[in-house]
Amino acid sequence: MPDLADLDALGAAAVYLVVIGFVFVECGLLVGFFLPGDTLLFAAGLVAADAIRGVEVGWLLTGVLAAAVAGETLGYLIGARMGLPMLRRHRGRVLTPERVARAEAFTDRYGVLAIISARWIPWVRTFAPLLAGATGMTWPKFLLGNVVGALCWAPTLVLTGYLAASLPWLRHTALAVAVVAVAAMTLIGGIRWWRARRPEGHGLETDGR
Repeated sequence: MPDLADLDALGAAAVYLVVIGFVFVECGLLVGFFLPGDTLLFAAGLVAADAIRGVEVGWLLTGVLAAAVAGETLGYLIGARMGLPMLRRHRGRVLTPERVARAEAFTDRYGVLAIISARWIPWVRTFAPLLAGATGMTWPKFLLGNVVGALCWAPTLVLTGYLAASLPWLRHTALAVAVVAVAAMTLIGGIRWWRARRPEGHGLETDGR
């Protein structure tokens, strides 16, 4: 997995290719399930702040936004093509029936907000567009969530890294902070998924025992 040290060793063209490619794959394909999109975007912002590297933050943001929207669009189309019954029957190590059920409950409950908020939860980010297509979310609703989510997610992480580079003390601790933040968001997302799949009234049937 590329990190700040790896990106520092690359030229500008390679940085664009690696970051944009990773974002596209993570947002659109199941093989991107474990890719570190959040920390990579943050690291890319740090690299862009170093003028010697030749990475322009404007071009970086443009490419990342395009990749984020295009990736989720591909995920949506794949989900629509496969259909929910096929997803439920899938026996892959990543796309398990249990994860399909949890993702279905999450998207059904929160709709467009599920697509937007999923951008901030690494392991949900890959599944959300797939399930949106499979469960029949309309294209206008999905596109709205896709674009708004990308606009909130990618620039925030890239620009935070870009601005952090001007603070020497923050530059050395920023990636650790980002990892903690991602872990916290993942935990919160997991709790929300767990609550979304619980049956109504669960835990309230103890009366009369």
